[in-house]
Amino acid sequence: MEYVSPEGLRLDGRRPMEMRQIRAEIGAVVKADGSALFEMGNTKVIAAVYGPREVQNRSQQVNDHALVRCEYTMANFSTGDRFRRPKGDRRSTEISLVIRQTMEACILTHLMPRSQIDIFVQVLQADGGTRSACINAATLALADAGIPMRDLVTSCSAGYLNSTALLDLNYVEDSAGGPDVTVGILPKLDKVTLIQMDAKLPLDIIENVMQLAAEGCKAIANYIREVLLEHTKKLEYRRGV
Repeated sequence: MEYVSPEGLRLDGRRPMEMRQIRAEIGAVVKADGSALFEMGNTKVIAAVYGPREVQNRSQQVNDHALVRCEYTMANFSTGDRFRRPKGDRRSTEISLVIRQTMEACILTHLMPRSQIDIFVQVLQADGGTRSACINAATLALADAGIPMRDLVTSCSAGYLNSTALLDLNYVEDSAGGPDVTVGILPKLDKVTLIQMDAKLPLDIIENVMQLAAEGCKAIANYIREVLLEHTKKLEYRRGV
């Protein structure tokens, strides 16, 4: 199957280095300490953060930093397959761990000892790049909750199909079986917090694919900063500042 036309267009009309349209909304869950809705094309994810709060299970309490927990789920209606997903299946457990480890790299947990931060992420609509969308939604939700962070952590994927590096894969491209890389970075600190690759790639090609994904992360970081700034202005206006 041809994923990039001779004119250089992908199946959804994008150029190889073009991201899908992204959109974010802060405060999607009223009763959470922080929440956000994040969309990457047709992929839609909602994240809610509760904490820092007292550790519910005292045996898990850590004296010198906060305990971070994460739960990832997919809504039964999020894909075309209409079947009930068992809670805590292997894929959900793996992605929960990936998100938790990625967020732990940016949260200043040492400032909140003997406390607990819970991050809940649910995929409402899946069309590729769900892992990245979850991390981006969680970042916004943490910022909304006022959780201190070293930097915003953002994530984006890139792949290699038809001898072309492609940014921000959709479901059809992701399901093609080609190599794809999911990258998470702290853009201001210029540090990588996540790299996941599903297949082998030659060294010269993987550098290009990873660089493309990192550029996508930086573009998302700029957008998230704009969303947070706009949200802050709205809060100031409401409070009459």
